[in-house]
Amino acid sequence: MNRQVQGTNAPSLFRNRFLQTILLSSVLLQIGIWVRNFAILLYVAETTNNDPYAISLISVAEFAPIFVFSFIGGTFADRWRPKRTMIWCDVLSAVSVFAVLLTIHYGSWHSVYLVAFISAILSQFSQPSSMRLFKYHVAEEQLQQGMALFQSLMAIFMVLGPMLGTFVYSTFGLEISIAVMGIVFLLSALVLVRLPEDQMQTQTAAVKGQFRKEFVEGFRYVWQSQVLRMLGLAFILAGLSVGVAQALNLFIVTEQLGRSKEFLQYLLMVNGAAMLIGGGIVATFAKKVPPQILLAIGMVAGAVCTAIVGYSTSVPVTLTVQFLNGLVFPCIHIGISTMILKWSEASIVGRVNGVLNPMFVGMMVISMSFAGALKDSFSLSTIYSGAGFLFLIGALAMIPIMNHKAPDKLPQVAQEV
Repeated sequence: MNRQVQGTNAPSLFRNRFLQTILLSSVLLQIGIWVRNFAILLYVAETTNNDPYAISLISVAEFAPIFVFSFIGGTFADRWRPKRTMIWCDVLSAVSVFAVLLTIHYGSWHSVYLVAFISAILSQFSQPSSMRLFKYHVAEEQLQQGMALFQSLMAIFMVLGPMLGTFVYSTFGLEISIAVMGIVFLLSALVLVRLPEDQMQTQTAAVKGQFRKEFVEGFRYVWQSQVLRMLGLAFILAGLSVGVAQALNLFIVTEQLGRSKEFLQYLLMVNGAAMLIGGGIVATFAKKVPPQILLAIGMVAGAVCTAIVGYSTSVPVTLTVQFLNGLVFPCIHIGISTMILKWSEASIVGRVNGVLNPMFVGMMVISMSFAGALKDSFSLSTIYSGAGFLFLIGALAMIPIMNHKAPDKLPQVAQEV
């Protein structure tokens, strides 16, 4: 498949119609997701009197579909027309939200879990379709800058999202909050209509076993590429490290720093603000630095900062380290996303993403589930040092591929007709 956008005549990144549209859609979706997340969290906490089991089910509803459906969603995303797939996913998400809203209104509050669950499933079809379009409509030399813009957008909502979600829920209640999510998903679908028409044909051949072959092809494609194999290893190690650190952040605040649990929001806000600044910094020099070097820089910084946080008992030191970690963290996200796009042929981007993404999420969920047991057996400084060591190993895994350049001609995927 020929790229529609070529490096020799690529328009300015900010004049790219695809990027303008997808960023506006992402803003709308982020509003809905953050309002949803905090509405569900606060509502479940109030309804169950802070029952830890009920609250933990929220994370299960959000992460389990990513681990289970990412493989399937990535395969179908490579078969279907991406623009049509994204629009239908947003429409179906909105429909499911309003259907669940009816059940909540008539007394079944447990349905709030379905809002997160169904949305997470549909995102596993929509997100890899977005990656395919990104590969197709953004010039090769602009991919890394484009990913930096997305990282900056995510960082903005890491700062503003919790405040927005809390405000909407506390002011209007659960039902209005859920309705807001449905409305913004519909608006996102309308915005996506503006995307350039799909040039990629839908694969409709009904050959028996074809889906299974395409499913397996994604794993084979990753395994045959040394760069993607090392990226998979980095995903696994980063997931294990992030899961432990995220699960025990509250204890850093209460035990290491001696502050109340409410102080955690300041750590998160400092980290999010730094990510916003870091995304902007990376965007300015992204074209000059290979993505595997960006990833290694991010993981080394993550290793050092994670270990320091585990030992620090000083609020200023911890906040400073959290800021520095957030400043460099965009290197990880931008490096990973760019490597997937540059080392994957357009017709298989969805499946490559579907193979690699569950590695991170799965390991994160596993390490989060063991975090409590680790806390009972080891000190926080030891656990965070171990998490930092995992980051360091991930950085070392980049050494064999540090000088690799993205091939001009990627291996093609055989298409059955």
